[in-house]
Amino acid sequence: MKNIILTDTEIRHKTKRIAYQIYETFSTEKEVILAGIASNGYVFAQKIAEELRQISDLKVTLCEVKINKQDPKGPVVTSIPKESYENKGLVLIDDVLNSGTTLIYGVKHFLEVTLSKFKTAVLVDRNHKKYPVKADFKGISLSTSLQEHIQVVFDEKESYAYLS
Repeated sequence: MKNIILTDTEIRHKTKRIAYQIYETFSTEKEVILAGIASNGYVFAQKIAEELRQISDLKVTLCEVKINKQDPKGPVVTSIPKESYENKGLVLIDDVLNSGTTLIYGVKHFLEVTLSKFKTAVLVDRNHKKYPVKADFKGISLSTSLQEHIQVVFDEKESYAYLS
């Protein structure tokens, strides 16, 4: 049985709100890079990019970030070269902030380059972190047990998040 914590409508509302928060934070920039952690983080970044393009005149560039979740200390691969995001504003995006491992290694990668501003965004923040990383923009915060699992499903017809 799936315990739905976010419906499609709620995800769309939270995505729009996060887009407005990003616009407010990066309004003095010409361009913002939305770096989504593969695979669901990148899908969420695409949804935020759609909203940002509707509400702002910012140039929005998408970047897919590939991190081996079993070995996060390994190389981080991005779909655009480092020169493309150097001295620009960047938002690192994931769907769920669980332990913070993936997000902190993503942050580490982007700290190797000078950025004008750097923020993080997640749809669901679990509040169970092993690392001192936080989401600057979040759709929802949940205090769950360590045995519980949150899954976000981005489907063409309907998106939702559930607790199992």
